[in-house]
Amino acid sequence: MSAADHAPTRPFLIGVAGGTCSGKTTVSERLAELAGEAHLALIKLDSYYVSRDDQAIEERALANYDHPDAFDWQLLNDHIAALANGATVPVPIYDYTQHTRSGEVRMVPPARIVVVEGILVLYEPQLRDRFDLKVYVDTDADLRLIRRLQRDVVERGRTPESIVSQYLATVRPSHEQFIEPSKRHADVIFPQGGMNEPALEVLLARVRELVRMH
Repeated sequence: MSAADHAPTRPFLIGVAGGTCSGKTTVSERLAELAGEAHLALIKLDSYYVSRDDQAIEERALANYDHPDAFDWQLLNDHIAALANGATVPVPIYDYTQHTRSGEVRMVPPARIVVVEGILVLYEPQLRDRFDLKVYVDTDADLRLIRRLQRDVVERGRTPESIVSQYLATVRPSHEQFIEPSKRHADVIFPQGGMNEPALEVLLARVRELVRMH
C-alpha cells in the first residue's frame, strides 16, 4: 500500500455567511444535525474574535465586532488548513459577557465536511478561496434586528437600548460596507434566511451525497 493510500481525504469545505441573525446558525446546525459529528465539523467565526484581555471591559464593550479587524483571521486560516490535513484543532471559546476569549478551548476533530459559519466568512480572501461551496443567507434588515434584540436580551443579558445603539453605530454600517457586498462571492444565496426550506433541502441533499461518498 502506497503512502498516498494513507493520506487524509481533503474535506469538503462550506462557508455560510450572512448578516447578524440572518439564519446562518440555523442553516449550519441543520447541516451538522443531518451529517452527524463523525462526518461534519462546525467552526463558528465568532470563536475567532481577537483577544481583548489588555482592554478594560468598558473599552471592549464599545469595540466594533462586525468589522473585519475584530477577527483573528490568521488563527482561523491555520485551523482550517490543519483540519484539511487531518489534524484536531483547539477552537477558542468566546465569552460574550466579558467581550474576550474565555481561556478555554473546544477540540474539533477533522471530518469529511467542514462548515465555517459567520458574518464575514465570504469577505476574507484567503479563507474564501478555501471553500468548495459558498453560501450567503439573505434576510431583511428589520427581521435581523428583531431577532438580535430578542437574542441579546435573553442570552447575553443586554438592554434593548444598548443593542439598538450598537446596531446603529457599528452593526448596520459594517453590514453595508463589508457583509452585504460579500454576497457577490456566494455560489448559493438563501432568500428568506434559514427558514427557506426548498433552498435548505438542496444544500442538505449535497451533504447527504458527501456523507454517502465517505
